[in-house]
Amino acid sequence: MMNFKNVFRGHFLFLLLLAVFSVRAFAADTLLILGDSLSAGYRMPAAQAWPSLLNDRWRRESDPINVVNGSISGDTATQGLARLPGLLQLHKPRWVVIELGGNDGLRGFPPPSIAGDLAKAISQVKSTGAQPLLMQIRLPSNYGRRYTESFSAIYPALAQQYGVPLLPFFMEQVYLKPQWMQDDAIHPNADAQPFIAEWMSTRLLPLLKHDSASGGAANG
Repeated sequence: MMNFKNVFRGHFLFLLLLAVFSVRAFAADTLLILGDSLSAGYRMPAAQAWPSLLNDRWRRESDPINVVNGSISGDTATQGLARLPGLLQLHKPRWVVIELGGNDGLRGFPPPSIAGDLAKAISQVKSTGAQPLLMQIRLPSNYGRRYTESFSAIYPALAQQYGVPLLPFFMEQVYLKPQWMQDDAIHPNADAQPFIAEWMSTRLLPLLKHDSASGGAANG
């Protein structure tokens, strides 16, 4: 005779495991953007910022990726680093784009201290099993050649040291079109956001798909 209690228990355990794996699968397909005003959507609604547009675009795909924008205008690398553990715990991302350091450079902070904070952020992301993706940041030339070159060199050095992908600086393309810049000549305006979202999608997707095909984040 069939034991309905055991059958019910078996079905319950199956559904519970299915729910757990579904939650894990959703979390594993999250990309976190840890950035400053260039990604936060300075002086515009959050829905107009490029990470939100990228999320809208990717959620329509057959294999969607959830984009979480953890960027705050004005953040230095130290401030972003302080917020990172909470963001990692809350969103459990599979990938993290680190777009920080610009405010440090604009304030003339010593490059070794900036590099130290960025290195700690990379290590924190890796400690969770997620894949860090570091974005190259560049400063305006009027900050002096010696400092700007020392600052720019931080990013490829860290990418090589920690074995993480180095993303190009999207602002180098935006600067070419003055109509895409706000009146402060530093931040992109709303008209530039669709371009940035598409530009980032083109450069991110090959990295994310390669990572998915290889079975997980690389911690090299």
